[in-house]
Amino acid sequence: MAGSNMEIKSHDPLYPDSKDQKSYQSGLEFQDFVVDLLREQLGIVITNYQSQRFQFGVGENKQGIEIKLDRDILRTNNVSIEIAEKARASNPYYVPSGIYRNDNSWLYIQGNWDIVFIFAKNILRLLHKSRRYKINTLPTLKSFLLPINDAKTYAAKVLELNTDATKLKRWIGSVRRLP
Repeated sequence: MAGSNMEIKSHDPLYPDSKDQKSYQSGLEFQDFVVDLLREQLGIVITNYQSQRFQFGVGENKQGIEIKLDRDILRTNNVSIEIAEKARASNPYYVPSGIYRNDNSWLYIQGNWDIVFIFAKNILRLLHKSRRYKINTLPTLKSFLLPINDAKTYAAKVLELNTDATKLKRWIGSVRRLP
């Protein structure tokens, strides 16, 4: 029902050390936004996998496209490219993730509601291995910080979306009409 306060039960993974307890849900909403954006602007249709079996065994989707929300790009002027993670800060070791996750992904899309970068995953790996960029280590995440100007240079495509906020408003309006 549009406009209702219906509570949706979900089985979101818990991130006990995250500042944003809705980070998983926020990421899914951004993923949905990007899926619509790619279909509308580039004619790319994505078939996302929902089961843990397919997501871990194959990848996020059949097309091999990883999508990541990065809220702070414009505030920090950096794109924070994930290279390792751990489920809890108390875990002793990080595991490869993001651009080093062993799955079918070959494209890596990262951005927020204002700007979206489409990278070839192999280019991001080369940039990381160049050791030219600062490593950011958080309690559960390691990333390298790619300055926004470099990101615009190395991205296969950059979508700057909200100079007038029209696309975002239209997308939010279409979501509100969902049952």
